[in-house]
Formats: sequence, structure tokens, C-alpha cells
Amino acid sequence: MAKRGYHHGNLRQALVEAALQLIEAKGPTGFTLSEAAKTAGVTPAAVYRHFAGREELIAEAARQGFEIFADLMEYAYNTGLPSALAAFEATGRAYLAFARKHPGHYIAMFESGISPNRTPELAAASARARGVLEQAATKLSEHIPADKRPPASMFSAHIWALSHGVVELYARNNIAASPFSPEDLLEAGIGIYLRGLGLIAPDG
Repeated sequence: MAKRGYHHGNLRQALVEAALQLIEAKGPTGFTLSEAAKTAGVTPAAVYRHFAGREELIAEAARQGFEIFADLMEYAYNTGLPSALAAFEATGRAYLAFARKHPGHYIAMFESGISPNRTPELAAASARARGVLEQAATKLSEHIPADKRPPASMFSAHIWALSHGVVELYARNNIAASPFSPEDLLEAGIGIYLRGLGLIAPDG
């Protein structure tokens, strides 16, 4: 099937799909290009028609992941509108959903050691995903006086880091026990952060 796909011009994507399987099973450094070729059903020589090495293959998997990620974040943001707070919280939940549904892409994007600036295409896809969170942060904080308003890039980076931490500890690897769901942990953490900035009213 994969070889027939190659004749129809699908080998490049078949190799990406094979890499994603191997990344999930063995980690980003636990497989070779030959294994990716075997999983895709082609000869190792065929791989080099599309990718110069394993890192280039992983970078393409990461690029595709960032595109999926950005689409999901944009959909979540728009679903939460017109409330800026609802839209912002929706993007956080989308982060958890993405990590669960696309673990191979997630690992390629965040755990492979591949720089987002490795290729212009990867850099653009990564920037687009960051841009969704920055847009959400800008909208949520625009009523704060400019001299007291946190930079949107810093604001969104904090939320990204919080989301990433919840994913790593509680949602994907399940390496830490918690009586609360990852969604509840993230929502509570975001709430504490936003109250600290004065973006939402304190409880009670």
C-alpha cells in the first residue's frame, strides 16, 4: 500500500506518518531512517528523495503538528467569543486536547530538540500557533492601562508554560498523581494567574 502510494506521490506523507508512529513508540531519537522507511513500506534509499536525515523528517512532522495545533487553537478561540475570558480559557483546554489526540506531533514539536527555526516553514507554523495565544492575551488585557499591562508575548508565554506543565505532569505521561483532572488543574491555575493580574475579579 505504501509503495503504491509512493507512485501516486504520497511517499513524503507516508514517511511522516511512519515517523509519527515511531516517535510515539520509541521517542524522537529512538528510531532510524531505515526504520521509518520499513514502516512506510519503501526502501531506505527512497527516503532520501524527500528528507536529508531523521531530523529533517521530524521537523516536517513538527511543522504539520504546529499547523494542526494552530487550527485547533483558532477554532477554540473563536468558539469562546464574544467573551475574551471564555475564548482565552478555551485555548488552554485546546492545548490539553491536542496533546492527547496527537502525541506524536506533540513530541516532535516540543520534545525532539528540533528548533522551531530549523526551517522557515516550521518557524512560520510555530509563530502562527503562538500568535493565537498572543491574540487571546491581548484581547483579555486591553482594558488594563498600557503602563500596567503585561506584554502579550509574556502573558501568553506564561499560560503556554502552565498548559505545558499540566500536560507533561498530568495529561500525557501521567507521571504525577492528582485528585483533580488536568482540565480542572489548568482552569484553576489560569484563574489564579488572571486574578493576580487583575484581569478577573477575586472570588467571593
